[in-house]
Amino acid sequence: MALRTVAVVLQDPVAVFEFGVLTEVFGIDRSDDGVPAFDFRVCTENPGMPLRGDGGVTLTAPLGLGATTDADLVAIPASDAAYTPSEAVKQVVRDAVDRGAYVLSVCSGAFTLGAAGVLDGREVTTHWRHSDELAAAYPLAKVNPDVLYAHDGTVITSAGTAAGLDACLHLVRAEHGGAVANRIARRMVVSPHRDGGQRQFIDRPVPVTESESLSPILEWMLEHLAQPHTVSDLARRASMSSRTFARRFVAETGTTPHQWVTDQRVLRARELLEETDLSIEQIAGDVGFGSAALLRHHFAQCTGLTPTVFRTRHRSPA
Repeated sequence: MALRTVAVVLQDPVAVFEFGVLTEVFGIDRSDDGVPAFDFRVCTENPGMPLRGDGGVTLTAPLGLGATTDADLVAIPASDAAYTPSEAVKQVVRDAVDRGAYVLSVCSGAFTLGAAGVLDGREVTTHWRHSDELAAAYPLAKVNPDVLYAHDGTVITSAGTAAGLDACLHLVRAEHGGAVANRIARRMVVSPHRDGGQRQFIDRPVPVTESESLSPILEWMLEHLAQPHTVSDLARRASMSSRTFARRFVAETGTTPHQWVTDQRVLRARELLEETDLSIEQIAGDVGFGSAALLRHHFAQCTGLTPTVFRTRHRSPA
């Protein structure tokens, strides 16, 4: 399914930031940057009626739930009402899944998906503060409290706030390729790719001082992906012991040095597959995997596709 039409379903009260996440990715015309224009629809059960937002803000959705019937994506942002959605909203979610459309929740929006019965048997997530409640309410769902987002079939669930951006960009990347996702991310000045498997809860998300940040090491690693990277070598470059470096790396990035490098190499391989005619063997060498076999192994683990199939599906037109 080509992702062209996006319908956001608002429930009173509206979590304004989570709604804004969806608007930033899908609701702003960035066609001048080569991003396809999405048909962005803001829907609610009672169109035209005021909806409460955070901080005393009032919103009005212009469209009714009928505008979701042909949407390629139905998105549910967080809301207190997400825990007890109306029958009409639940039916919108079920209908979307039944016809093969994507359904995406941000933060507590996952409870609406659970109430609609579309989480059963799927790997899902929500904000870590609500994960136990989600698991208790919907015991057939496979709730993972640690990940940034989960993508199971056509159902995508994300953790709180910024993780919603990661989930939306992930979907754009899957449907329109890395180049389009990167252009959107660049306009928003956010990281173009955080893998869904990264941890939600990072011990030290904001460095105390710039000098303590590992950003210079991360940038150097990105510039030298083709080189081998061991913890001991990276620790020496950072003037730390191997144990301290490994601990600091997980605290700052939410993943291990090995997994971070692997993810970045796969991401770079995706870009080269989309945008160049380089052979699989050449790409494997350029991104640091060394052999086509190793590239295929890690690429399939991360994307579920072989490099050749991915290139066929996502190759950017000349």
